[in-house]
Amino acid sequence: MDIPSYEPAAALEFFKAGGEVETIPAGRTIFRENRRGRRMLLERDKMYLLLKGRVRLTAGAHEIRSVKAGEIFGEMSALAQVPRSATAVAKTPCRVIALDSRQFRKALAQKPAFALMLMKVLVVRLREAVARAKAQGALRGEDAPQEPPVFNPRSLADMVRGLCDDPPVTFLRNQVILEEGQVGTRMYAVLEGRVAVTIGGAVVDRIGPGGVLGELALIDQTPRLASALAEDNVTLQPINRNAFIALIQLNPELGAALLAALAERLRYLTGRLK
Repeated sequence: MDIPSYEPAAALEFFKAGGEVETIPAGRTIFRENRRGRRMLLERDKMYLLLKGRVRLTAGAHEIRSVKAGEIFGEMSALAQVPRSATAVAKTPCRVIALDSRQFRKALAQKPAFALMLMKVLVVRLREAVARAKAQGALRGEDAPQEPPVFNPRSLADMVRGLCDDPPVTFLRNQVILEEGQVGTRMYAVLEGRVAVTIGGAVVDRIGPGGVLGELALIDQTPRLASALAEDNVTLQPINRNAFIALIQLNPELGAALLAALAERLRYLTGRLK
């Protein structure tokens, strides 16, 4: 079972399931860096699919990238529900479809496979951000975040029953769970305890009960991006790739929660870049 790469036609079908086409004149600011929505917080929740035109994304005085027709932008803030990490301005007259968090979940319930496609996009950006952070020496880890839960630990057994034959496993305090550069065949859901995730020796994430680790290697089938160490005695539920894909397709809310966790990791890493 494979996870599809980003396809503009599939993105268009997904966005049409939840939103409507909007026209934006050249020069208009679509959203601002570090700005929260003024009206019912919906503005910060929106992600966009660009149908026509060009959009410039900037952070501070620096241009991050130019969004082209068929591409998604604004998804990090929309998924993690945090202030914008960039400013978006229409370079030319544009047509977009916007989805707020409610519309996104509505579309995801109809087309859960889209979550897998979007995960692949975020993983590519994560790997690029890590490479840049390593080159800049920006991975220090003193303010590593505590990742929010993705699932209810009590209900996980019911979710994986029939999809995965692996029983829970236990790691003792300070025992290595995953190593950077390994080939990944399993991801892990934390049932008990806390895990520190490190890149190049720097702690970049802490994961407690309800969190997940190791899923990146399952999404894009490349070597592990990070190492993981048990900070106390931990109990983990291994989940293989086929079971992971099936879980996302059967449970759209789990897909939304995993996307939010990926977006928060990406936000943390990009926030450290100069």
